[in-house]
Amino acid sequence: MTSEKDPLVSERSGTVREVGNNAIWSLSSCKPGFGIDQLRDDCMDTYWQSDGQLPHLVNIQFQRKTMVSHIYIYTDYKLDESYTPSRISIRAGTHFNDLQEIEVIELIEPSGWEMIPIKDLDDSPIRTYMIQIAILSNHQNGRDTHMRQIKIQSPCEPTNLDISKFTKFTTVQCQQYATIR
Repeated sequence: MTSEKDPLVSERSGTVREVGNNAIWSLSSCKPGFGIDQLRDDCMDTYWQSDGQLPHLVNIQFQRKTMVSHIYIYTDYKLDESYTPSRISIRAGTHFNDLQEIEVIELIEPSGWEMIPIKDLDDSPIRTYMIQIAILSNHQNGRDTHMRQIKIQSPCEPTNLDISKFTKFTTVQCQQYATIR
């Protein structure tokens, strides 16, 4: 886990894309008017507020197996204080009954985007049907939690083929076929 700038920077570079809109989101609990819509609205002034006992859960289910490389979470300790998560578990699997914990993160008074790399044992992005983000504890032993934004990123497949990676044409006869119009 590292502190990072806006996830839009890596999306604009073309190396990753946000895949959260391809998923079905659900929450363990929420106060009325502070649910998934606020968690996904790209506005840092709105937030999801849980309503119940820890752990608080964010479930993200994809309709097909999806490659996930990073999860970005936006929190702000200065605004949310005891509502700010301090310990988060990231779990992945095919459904609720086979989730495996892949990362546990400790946050110390976070402010801004936190990037969580999601990797398997080979240090490659995971392919999964479901991700669960579990808030295990909050700062100052707070009961409910605030999360302002969550972004899920997937690596992009290269779209252009550079023929120079395969071979170098040396004769004029071959070079005339080196480009496709």
